[in-house]
Amino acid sequence: MAFKTICVDHVGIACAGTLEEAAKIYTEVLGLKATGTEEVKEQGVATVFVPCGETLIELLVDITENNDGPIGKYIAKNGPGIQHMALRVDDIKAAIADLTEAGVRMIDKAPRNGAGQMKIAFIHPKSAGLLLELCQPAATYKD
Repeated sequence: MAFKTICVDHVGIACAGTLEEAAKIYTEVLGLKATGTEEVKEQGVATVFVPCGETLIELLVDITENNDGPIGKYIAKNGPGIQHMALRVDDIKAAIADLTEAGVRMIDKAPRNGAGQMKIAFIHPKSAGLLLELCQPAATYKD
């Protein structure tokens, strides 16, 4: 393998309603601090990260007009809940190439921009048992 898996970066939770409503349990009850919100228009989501130790909780809401973005579709099919888990890697392009060569079904054939200034790529749930995101900080990404 030409890449290294570093850690669980975050767990993505699909939320109905607003980010403020979704964050209340984490901030007001559990005492965690939420970061600022961010819109990722090409994915049709708004997100906020809630740090918890070394791992982040990513709260996601659909911002598409008809709730037909990936998060809206997920909620329509499954209801709110854990939508994905993300693993941080040191070289996302090498990860995609190695996994593809190993027969892993990739949703993304090339890295794309994600929330939190990350380059991301998704592994299909049929290969990983759940929607698995690979992420690499954009600051360390080389084109």
